[in-house]
Amino acid sequence: MEITTDPPSLSLIVPVLNEASTVVAQLQAVQAFRVRGAEVVLVDGGSCDATAELARPAVDQLIESARGRATQMNAGARASRGRILLFLHADTTLPPEADNLIQQAVDNGVSWGRFDVRIDAPHPLLRVVERMMNWRSRLTGIATGDQAIFVCRDVFESVGGYPELPLMEDIALSSRLKRIARPACLRERVVTSGRRWQTHGVWRTVFLMWRLRASYYCGVDPRQLAIRYGYVPGRR
Repeated sequence: MEITTDPPSLSLIVPVLNEASTVVAQLQAVQAFRVRGAEVVLVDGGSCDATAELARPAVDQLIESARGRATQMNAGARASRGRILLFLHADTTLPPEADNLIQQAVDNGVSWGRFDVRIDAPHPLLRVVERMMNWRSRLTGIATGDQAIFVCRDVFESVGGYPELPLMEDIALSSRLKRIARPACLRERVVTSGRRWQTHGVWRTVFLMWRLRASYYCGVDPRQLAIRYGYVPGRR
């Protein structure tokens, strides 16, 4: 069998922290992309459970990084080899043909984009939330991490990667990227976990995210917003 060292067209970059209970199932869902030639880079932010050990057989690279989703995704981007980077949250599942859809978009001149999203929870209000998220993204050109952002490597590097913020890093990256081009808003849906909504309540989560986003646009320090969200920077 001929061995090739050609870089993959697509690298999936997955930041994780203490995901032992779900990481095997999540990585099983991306194995078809590996079979078709994509690279999977898992970036562990210092898990204190068995996340890394469980994930290792199912990825092409497993690297360690300081905690923080933006920091981890930048580390994964640097370690990856693909021409196109796809940033995938550990609780989000891609549509079966995601790799081909992304390649088609790039072949048609797209430099970055995202998918529509569905929230994996039965509450009827979440159907409205999904539609609003997807509509708002089309209108504003801003993508969220739950929508599986993809971007050509050269474009990602040209904007300096993710701003290393403890929260709102996806909005900050989108703002940089849309100065170059509007995103491709693919209508095929990723499925993201509804655990945040179920744990904290749908209305409470909706209002919290609205307040955080509004505060960010008003110039509030993202570190303060992260604390409001429940994440304390630097604490594992």
